[in-house]
Formats: sequence, structure tokens, C-alpha cells
Amino acid sequence: MNYLVAVLPDRIQAESAYLGLEKEGINSTILGKGYKTADEFGLIDPNEEAKKQVKLMAFWLVPFGFFAGATFSLITGLNTFAWAGEIGNHVIGGLLGAGSGAMGSVFVGGGVGLVFGSGDALPYRNRLNAGKYLIVVQGSETLTRQATRILRQYDPENIQGYAENG
Repeated sequence: MNYLVAVLPDRIQAESAYLGLEKEGINSTILGKGYKTADEFGLIDPNEEAKKQVKLMAFWLVPFGFFAGATFSLITGLNTFAWAGEIGNHVIGGLLGAGSGAMGSVFVGGGVGLVFGSGDALPYRNRLNAGKYLIVVQGSETLTRQATRILRQYDPENIQGYAENG
């Protein structure tokens, strides 16, 4: 399945483009105020997905890190923090291990994408939040090419095609 996403500046242009596509027998969807939202269409929010993944990873990695840090402290017998005593050193080692597990959950769980941004869904969501409209066409490669020719007549701000892998 191929997708074509066109960004149009206002509702009038979006409706005109939609009708132009409809006239040629091409089904499309309008996303924007008064039409489908990004969530209704299935445009995932990468920030929400990254948060879920980070929490899932932290659920496993923080306790594992604590036990790994405490075990390392026990095995090596290091007395890094003399003021804490023997048991305190093992607890501090566990806490440092738990902190490492938390950092690992951010890096492995997708928190880097959360911090630095990733994917195309976020820019499209930002455009919708700015009051723009999206026209989305789903279909074969030939259909999306035909839709591209039609949509270019309406002077979209951006037009992008995607091919679904799988």
C-alpha cells in the first residue's frame, strides 16, 4: 500500500483538492479542523509511543540494574564510600546500577527520539496544530502518481509519498 500526503494551507484549498480527486474517482481523506484528527486517522504520536516504550523498559531495567550494581559491589568488595560502611556501599552500588538501568531504558526505549524528535508523523501533527490541512490518498503506486498530478494543481505546501514496507 502506498500513501500520499499533501499539506494545504486552508480549508478551502483542502476541499477543492478533495473534490478534484473525487472527480477523478480517487478516494482521499482530509485531516484538519472539522475533519478527521491525526489520532482518528491513525497517525501515531511518536512522543507517546516513546514514553510508553521507555516506561516498559524501565520496569525491567531499573530493578535489574539495582541487583546488578549490588552484586558487582558484593563480588568486587570495593570500599568506594568508606563513610557508608559495607552494607551502605552495596546499597549505593545498587542505586548506581538502578540509575544506569534508567538511562538504558531512555536510550533503548526510544527516549532519544523523544528528546531529539524523529519520524514524519510529528511534523504532520505540528502542521495540523498550526491550522493546516492534510489530504491523504491510499492506494497503488499508479493511483498515488495520478493523485500527485491532480494535487500539484492546488499548490500544496508539501507533498510526500510513502511506500508501506512489508
